Amino acid sequence: MKVNIREICIFGMFGALMYASKILMEFLPNVHLIGVFIVALTAVYRQKALYSLYVFVFLVGLFNGFNTWWVPYLYIWTVLWGFAMLIPRKLSPKIRFILYPVCCSLHGFLFGTLYAPFQAFAFGLSFEGMIAWIIAGLPWDVVHGVSNLIGGSILIYPLVKVTEKLKRITS
Repeated sequence: MKVNIREICIFGMFGALMYASKILMEFLPNVHLIGVFIVALTAVYRQKALYSLYVFVFLVGLFNGFNTWWVPYLYIWTVLWGFAMLIPRKLSPKIRFILYPVCCSLHGFLFGTLYAPFQAFAFGLSFEGMIAWIIAGLPWDVVHGVSNLIGGSILIYPLVKVTEKLKRITS
């Protein structure tokens, strides 16, 4: 996964853009464009998308505090990247651009469930306590999943097209 100077700049820019989009949309709980960026970057850069993802994760910790709530960010966003990596590039564009928002949405619906094992470990919750924590967060996961579906349906395709052009220009 060697990167050149241009890619370092691009990945840093996208990581910062992901963080800025998170800050700009904080007035809407569980509504953000992070998943859209991760899926679009994965569609174009594949494994190298991890660079932007972890720039974003680092910026979140740097500006919001490296606390217990931040630790799951080290793996939660990687799960979304993994989902997106499972979508074959050889599929027709029509199918891929249906699956990308679905992938993004699925991650939103599962966010609390993915977060819960660390919460249970960090705060000494029993299995039942972890399940209760997941159930209590379901309304927020629904908001997260639906907003990811809407945002992904509108923005992933154009972001992939722009990013592909950017990749061609900088290669």
